[in-house]
Amino acid sequence: MLPMSPSLEAERAGAHAPVPHATSPSSAATPGYQVIRRNGAVTPFDASKIAVALTKAFLAVEGGNAAASRRVHDIIEELTGQILGGLTRRADAGRTFHIEDIQDQVELALMRSEHHKVARAYVLYREERARERAAAKVAPPVAPSLSMVAADGARVPLDMARLQAVVREATDGLADVSAETILTETQRNLYDGISQDELALAPILAARTLIETEPNYARVSARLLADKLRREALSFLDGRPAQATQAEMAARYRDYFRAYLKRGIAEELIDPELARFDLDEIAGALLPERDLQFDYLGLQTLYDRYFLHARGTRFELPQAFFMRVAMGLALREIDREARAIEFYRLLSSFDFMASTPTLFNAGTLRPQLSSCFLTTVADDLDGIFKAIKDNALLAKYSGGLGNDWTQVRGLGAHIKGTNGESQGVVPFLKVANDTAIAVNQGGKRKGAVCAYLETWHVDIEEFLDLRKNTGDDRRRTHDMNTANWVPDLFLERVEADGPWTLFSPDETPDLHDLTGAAFKVAYEAYEARAARGEMKVFRQLRAIDLWRRMLTLLFETGHPWITFKDPCNIRSPQGHVGVVHSSNLCTEITLNTSEDEVAVCNLGSVNLLAHVTPDGLDRERLAQTVRTAMRMLDNVIDINFYTIPEARRSNLRHRPVGLGIMGFQDALQALRIPYGSEAAVRFADASMEAVSFHAIGASCDLADERGRYPSFEGSLWSQGVLPIDSLDLLSEARGGADFDRSSTLDWDGLRARVTTTGLRNSNCMAIAPTATISNICGVSQSIEPAYQNLFVKSNMSGDFTVVNAALVRDLKARGLWDEVMVSDLKYYDGSVGSIDRIPDDLKALYATAFEIEPAWLIEAAARRQKWIDQAQSLNLYVANPSGRKLDETYRLAWRRGLKTTYYLRSRSATHVEKSTLKGTDGKLNAVASGAFPAVAAPISLAESAFGPACSIDDPDCEACQ
Repeated sequence: MLPMSPSLEAERAGAHAPVPHATSPSSAATPGYQVIRRNGAVTPFDASKIAVALTKAFLAVEGGNAAASRRVHDIIEELTGQILGGLTRRADAGRTFHIEDIQDQVELALMRSEHHKVARAYVLYREERARERAAAKVAPPVAPSLSMVAADGARVPLDMARLQAVVREATDGLADVSAETILTETQRNLYDGISQDELALAPILAARTLIETEPNYARVSARLLADKLRREALSFLDGRPAQATQAEMAARYRDYFRAYLKRGIAEELIDPELARFDLDEIAGALLPERDLQFDYLGLQTLYDRYFLHARGTRFELPQAFFMRVAMGLALREIDREARAIEFYRLLSSFDFMASTPTLFNAGTLRPQLSSCFLTTVADDLDGIFKAIKDNALLAKYSGGLGNDWTQVRGLGAHIKGTNGESQGVVPFLKVANDTAIAVNQGGKRKGAVCAYLETWHVDIEEFLDLRKNTGDDRRRTHDMNTANWVPDLFLERVEADGPWTLFSPDETPDLHDLTGAAFKVAYEAYEARAARGEMKVFRQLRAIDLWRRMLTLLFETGHPWITFKDPCNIRSPQGHVGVVHSSNLCTEITLNTSEDEVAVCNLGSVNLLAHVTPDGLDRERLAQTVRTAMRMLDNVIDINFYTIPEARRSNLRHRPVGLGIMGFQDALQALRIPYGSEAAVRFADASMEAVSFHAIGASCDLADERGRYPSFEGSLWSQGVLPIDSLDLLSEARGGADFDRSSTLDWDGLRARVTTTGLRNSNCMAIAPTATISNICGVSQSIEPAYQNLFVKSNMSGDFTVVNAALVRDLKARGLWDEVMVSDLKYYDGSVGSIDRIPDDLKALYATAFEIEPAWLIEAAARRQKWIDQAQSLNLYVANPSGRKLDETYRLAWRRGLKTTYYLRSRSATHVEKSTLKGTDGKLNAVASGAFPAVAAPISLAESAFGPACSIDDPDCEACQ
């Protein structure tokens, strides 16, 4: 037992003192926080008491000299900052902490910083004090009545009956959840004079802490958040305090929607044209019950980042949000009410979700709805700085950017105008990097850009170093993504252990536009000229040495990604009117760019989980979803607000869209198919074939109704060459490489329709990461395997406990779901593979990303790629990376005909933080839930730490979706 009482010191945070800065426990920060003591009293928060408690904890373990130790002082300073950061991160949501929450944060900070002995002493002290309180039967007094401070500052009686009704309504119809458990924990955090916002937040926080024990609490938390949102929205629109339960709101949604539109137009947030719809018909189509289908992560994400707000107050409810987007996409339809309702029903069902820019901006005064923009940078100052200005304009309204820098001359190249030497590409990349940070997408997320460079560019070695943390910082771009644009010839040289020559593009200008055999002829001619001394700037090295360095930097810094120039161009349906010079920010878009055309793509994703039954794909439902989705995506092109003319010209001429999928692993688990299996590869093939077939058919239908896209003639489509057929072109270019060509649908009939009728869209498919929209729909991202079955997800909306509900259902069915299992999942980083009592079939079905051989991901992606006219954002997971493993993995991706790869994910030596907090969620609001029988010191949860290749879930990478 500790000789002095750090826990009690934290509890006695009494006379108010300023909250210290994260690096100094004694410096001032935002005042006004309060502490709820165990007896229900509320006192000002004194942060200095945390430092005192930590000091005494170290003193108890390390002895009397510890207090005088500068090392311990520095440790305590840092820990105090971490604790305060955890407590105050979401200070806008509530400024009152329970004493237990403060102690939980102290405990967590000690464990995270690996001061295990001190943490253990702290835990033991807390447990002993808890036993003493229980033995003394000291119960906090129950106040006969509590008051609440309303928004206008008036004190009013706290309506406990309504609180109980809201919590019970939130649990209604959900299995294995308890309104009483939530109410008990909520009441622990109530105090006399509680603010209205804190009262709304209290049951949400209480329910959130239970998610790890029962996934349905994520639904409960969302419903409680919806109640908070309704009060906020209705009060704003009514101009006085107002609230409604879910049941009451069902009768009010129509009137609310009219008031919402009127106010949104008055605030200059909604396009006045939406008021000219038949609002009786539109409002009558709203489905209030669909507010109940959200998980907490999905609704909180919408609340924080998507819903319209005025002066910080959200006034857009979920169904109004989906209808606003649907109406915005139906503006130019003939029967726009019918189409808006059709679009609304699809979006609000979660069967399909449009991309983030579309959700942000549809139906607003600046409808920039497109996801991705690709540009080529010219080799002169005007062109370079125009490209950087274009980046800023495109990023302003939430577009993700891919820049092709290959034309810009390299280091040491001659500059005719000044008779000097070029500093190469890198200094300009630094400017582009800083521009992306300065233009932060309207304050909604950081600007995001990816720079591409071909492997023969003389600056390629410096390009590889851009993301390193060492070296001259003026030649580093810490915030910019980078990608290698790799021609087949380079990998042929790697496999032959041949030489590779680097050139400056001002001396080899045609290489930028050449692919396949034509590139090889021109490249070898330049090599011959260099050997004769006819080239000024060049350098030769072993191809395999450069390849090894590419893979080394990819592992060390996460960049540059590996993308393949020749498959992107040889299989491009638009090769007759240009060249694909790069991909986009997330490596799924492969469209032509030039100095006159900025490629634009408009994205959305089908929720694959919603289209499977125990018998397989629901093909009829999928066909209907794809037809409606393709119409929505095509509408984006005409409605879109274009910030630069080159983007408008390109988009209207070619009309590309990118329909993708998400929830792939969820669908596999619903079908009882392990990700690492031949059956999963076959399902990837069959599901993408169906999406491709219906997407191309829908674009053909639109062409029949609205006309072909203007550059159709001469395309592969016009020649009857569909994506499955273009594999023959790649095979021929690679000397007869063998690719799977199996199919099951009537492609001959569709091919005939396409050549006769044409297509509305030059490109129809691309699989984006869906990092955010999958959260909204509550499914797994894109085509990703789950990296954990139980984890804390961090994004711009905060930290969220996520548990695989399908796994929990299976474990419950076999009598294996209990608190020990929760602790085991935490201990094993969300993996089931090492838990002995889990059966082998479930271990295979719920294997996590690093338990799946990366070759399975590549084989599944290769089967999808044969049906896709663009590409897919394919992350690769390597549990124990080595040079040989990375070489095998990326060469396999190339040989299988993949067009691009995305992040390399790898584990670090230290995987998951272990703590002793019980019932902890991402905000660390501990609760003794009583959901399971008590066990000793369960191990709590934190997100896995990953190696230097990439953070597994970086909120700054959400630029596409």
